Amino acid sequence: MSKIGKKLIEIPENVKIEIKDKEVIVKGPKGELKVPIFDGFSLELVDNTLKVIPPLKLKKITPAFWGTERALIANAIIGVCEGFEKKLEIEGVGYRANVEGKNLVLNLGFSHPVKFEIPEGISISADKNLITVSGIDKQLVGETAAKIRLLKKPEPYKGKGIHYLGEHIRRKAGKKASSGA
Repeated sequence: MSKIGKKLIEIPENVKIEIKDKEVIVKGPKGELKVPIFDGFSLELVDNTLKVIPPLKLKKITPAFWGTERALIANAIIGVCEGFEKKLEIEGVGYRANVEGKNLVLNLGFSHPVKFEIPEGISISADKNLITVSGIDKQLVGETAAKIRLLKKPEPYKGKGIHYLGEHIRRKAGKKASSGA
Protein backbone atom coordinates (compact mmCIF):
# COMPACT_ATOMS: atom_id res chain seq x y z
CA MET A 1 0.00 0.00 0.00
CA SER A 2 1.15 3.51 -0.79
CA LYS A 3 0.61 6.13 1.90
CA ILE A 4 0.67 8.95 -0.63
CA GLY A 5 -1.33 7.09 -3.27
CA LYS A 6 -4.24 6.46 -0.85
CA LYS A 7 -4.75 10.17 -0.14
CA LEU A 8 -7.61 11.91 -1.93
CA ILE A 9 -6.78 14.93 -4.09
CA GLU A 10 -8.86 18.00 -3.22
CA ILE A 11 -9.83 20.00 -6.31
CA PRO A 12 -10.33 23.78 -5.88
CA GLU A 13 -13.44 25.33 -7.42
CA ASN A 14 -11.53 27.30 -10.06
CA VAL A 15 -9.90 24.12 -11.48
CA LYS A 16 -11.51 21.86 -14.08
CA ILE A 17 -10.37 18.28 -14.58
CA GLU A 18 -11.01 16.27 -17.72
CA ILE A 19 -10.12 12.56 -17.80
CA LYS A 20 -9.34 11.18 -21.28
CA ASP A 21 -8.00 7.76 -22.33
CA LYS A 22 -4.40 7.93 -21.14
CA GLU A 23 -4.17 11.44 -19.67
CA VAL A 24 -5.68 13.93 -17.25
CA ILE A 25 -6.15 17.52 -18.47
CA VAL A 26 -6.03 20.05 -15.63
CA LYS A 27 -7.26 23.58 -16.43
CA GLY A 28 -6.98 26.50 -14.04
CA PRO A 29 -6.55 30.28 -13.89
CA LYS A 30 -2.79 30.11 -14.74
CA GLY A 31 -3.01 27.65 -17.63
CA GLU A 32 -3.47 24.04 -18.65
CA LEU A 33 -1.37 20.92 -17.95
CA LYS A 34 -1.63 17.35 -19.21
CA VAL A 35 -0.60 14.47 -16.94
CA PRO A 36 -0.22 10.96 -18.42
CA ILE A 37 -1.94 8.07 -16.62
CA PHE A 38 0.21 4.96 -16.05
CA ASP A 39 -1.01 1.65 -17.52
CA GLY A 40 -3.68 -0.06 -15.45
CA PHE A 41 -4.45 2.93 -13.21
CA SER A 42 -7.87 4.53 -13.18
CA LEU A 43 -9.24 7.75 -11.71
CA GLU A 44 -12.50 8.33 -9.88
CA LEU A 45 -13.88 11.88 -9.73
CA VAL A 46 -16.47 12.39 -6.96
CA ASP A 47 -17.68 15.90 -6.10
CA ASN A 48 -14.46 17.94 -5.57
CA THR A 49 -12.15 15.02 -4.86
CA LEU A 50 -10.11 12.80 -7.16
CA LYS A 51 -9.07 9.27 -6.22
CA VAL A 52 -6.31 7.29 -7.94
CA ILE A 53 -7.19 3.59 -8.18
CA PRO A 54 -4.26 1.18 -8.75
CA PRO A 55 -4.35 -2.04 -10.78
CA LEU A 56 -4.67 -5.25 -8.76
CA LYS A 57 -1.82 -7.09 -10.48
CA LEU A 58 1.89 -6.18 -10.35
CA LYS A 59 1.98 -5.84 -6.57
CA LYS A 60 5.72 -5.08 -6.36
CA ILE A 61 5.82 -1.92 -8.48
CA THR A 62 2.24 -0.71 -8.05
CA PRO A 63 2.76 1.22 -4.74
CA ALA A 64 5.62 3.27 -6.23
CA PHE A 65 3.67 4.19 -9.35
CA TRP A 66 0.50 4.78 -7.30
CA GLY A 67 2.16 7.46 -5.16
CA THR A 68 3.91 8.96 -8.20
CA GLU A 69 0.68 9.20 -10.21
CA ARG A 70 -1.13 10.90 -7.32
CA ALA A 71 1.77 13.34 -6.75
CA LEU A 72 1.96 14.28 -10.46
CA ILE A 73 -1.76 15.09 -10.57
CA ALA A 74 -1.65 17.01 -7.26
CA ASN A 75 1.35 19.06 -8.50
CA ALA A 76 -0.49 19.87 -11.74
CA ILE A 77 -3.48 21.17 -9.72
CA ILE A 78 -1.22 23.32 -7.52
CA GLY A 79 0.61 24.55 -10.61
CA VAL A 80 -2.47 25.79 -12.47
CA CYS A 81 -3.76 27.49 -9.29
CA GLU A 82 -0.67 29.04 -7.69
CA GLY A 83 2.33 28.13 -9.85
CA PHE A 84 5.83 27.18 -8.74
CA GLU A 85 8.95 29.26 -8.27
CA LYS A 86 12.63 28.72 -7.50
CA LYS A 87 15.07 31.46 -6.54
CA LEU A 88 18.76 31.39 -7.40
CA GLU A 89 21.40 33.71 -5.97
CA ILE A 90 24.53 34.85 -7.80
CA GLU A 91 27.58 35.39 -5.62
CA GLY A 92 30.84 36.89 -6.85
CA VAL A 93 32.44 40.21 -7.80
CA GLY A 94 31.16 41.35 -11.19
CA TYR A 95 28.69 38.44 -11.48
CA ARG A 96 25.28 39.61 -12.68
CA ALA A 97 22.25 38.56 -14.69
CA ASN A 98 19.65 40.28 -16.84
CA VAL A 99 16.86 39.18 -19.16
CA GLU A 100 17.07 40.23 -22.81
CA GLY A 101 14.08 39.08 -24.85
CA LYS A 102 13.91 35.28 -24.64
CA ASN A 103 17.41 34.93 -23.20
CA LEU A 104 18.91 35.17 -19.74
CA VAL A 105 22.32 36.82 -20.10
CA LEU A 106 24.78 36.03 -17.31
CA ASN A 107 28.19 37.57 -16.63
CA LEU A 108 29.94 34.89 -14.58
CA GLY A 109 33.62 35.75 -14.78
CA PHE A 110 34.15 34.09 -18.16
CA SER A 111 35.68 35.99 -21.09
CA HIS A 112 32.20 36.19 -22.66
CA PRO A 113 28.63 36.61 -21.40
CA VAL A 114 26.68 33.33 -21.15
CA LYS A 115 23.28 33.29 -22.89
CA PHE A 116 20.66 30.89 -21.55
CA GLU A 117 17.56 30.42 -23.68
CA ILE A 118 14.38 30.56 -21.60
CA PRO A 119 12.16 27.50 -22.28
CA GLU A 120 8.52 27.83 -23.33
CA GLY A 121 6.20 28.00 -20.30
CA ILE A 122 8.84 29.47 -17.96
CA SER A 123 9.24 33.09 -16.91
CA ILE A 124 12.52 34.34 -15.50
CA SER A 125 13.20 37.63 -13.77
CA ALA A 126 16.61 38.90 -12.73
CA ASP A 127 17.03 41.53 -10.03
CA LYS A 128 20.61 42.42 -8.98
CA ASN A 129 21.99 39.10 -7.72
CA LEU A 130 18.67 37.20 -7.57
CA ILE A 131 17.18 35.10 -10.39
CA THR A 132 13.55 33.97 -10.05
CA VAL A 133 12.38 31.03 -12.19
CA SER A 134 8.60 30.55 -12.22
CA GLY A 135 5.98 28.57 -14.12
CA ILE A 136 3.09 26.14 -13.74
CA ASP A 137 4.98 22.89 -14.41
CA LYS A 138 6.95 21.88 -11.28
CA GLN A 139 9.29 19.56 -13.17
CA LEU A 140 10.13 22.20 -15.81
CA VAL A 141 10.75 24.92 -13.18
CA GLY A 142 13.12 22.67 -11.22
CA GLU A 143 14.94 21.49 -14.34
CA THR A 144 15.42 25.04 -15.63
CA ALA A 145 16.74 26.24 -12.26
CA ALA A 146 19.15 23.29 -12.14
CA LYS A 147 20.44 24.05 -15.66
CA ILE A 148 21.05 27.70 -14.72
CA ARG A 149 22.89 26.58 -11.55
CA LEU A 150 25.10 24.26 -13.65
CA LEU A 151 26.41 27.22 -15.67
CA LYS A 152 28.61 28.20 -12.69
CA LYS A 153 28.32 25.89 -9.68
CA PRO A 154 29.36 27.41 -6.35
CA GLU A 155 33.01 26.72 -5.61
CA PRO A 156 33.98 25.50 -2.12
CA TYR A 157 36.67 28.07 -1.25
CA LYS A 158 34.95 31.45 -1.57
CA GLY A 159 31.43 30.30 -2.46
CA LYS A 160 31.39 32.16 -5.79
CA GLY A 161 28.87 30.97 -8.37
CA ILE A 162 25.13 30.37 -8.66
CA HIS A 163 23.27 28.63 -5.84
CA TYR A 164 19.69 28.23 -4.63
CA LEU A 165 18.49 30.86 -2.19
CA GLY A 166 19.13 29.50 1.30
CA GLU A 167 21.38 26.66 0.09
CA HIS A 168 24.33 25.97 2.39
CA ILE A 169 27.66 25.69 0.57
CA ARG A 170 30.24 23.58 2.38
CA ARG A 171 33.46 25.54 2.55
CA LYS A 172 36.98 24.15 2.49
CA ALA A 173 39.90 25.67 4.34
CA GLY A 174 42.39 27.39 2.05
CA LYS A 175 46.14 27.11 2.16
CA LYS A 176 47.77 27.92 5.48
CA ALA A 177 50.68 30.33 5.56
CA SER A 178 53.67 28.66 7.12
CA SER A 179 56.78 30.22 8.55
CA GLY A 180 59.26 28.26 6.46
CA ALA A 181 62.72 27.66 7.85
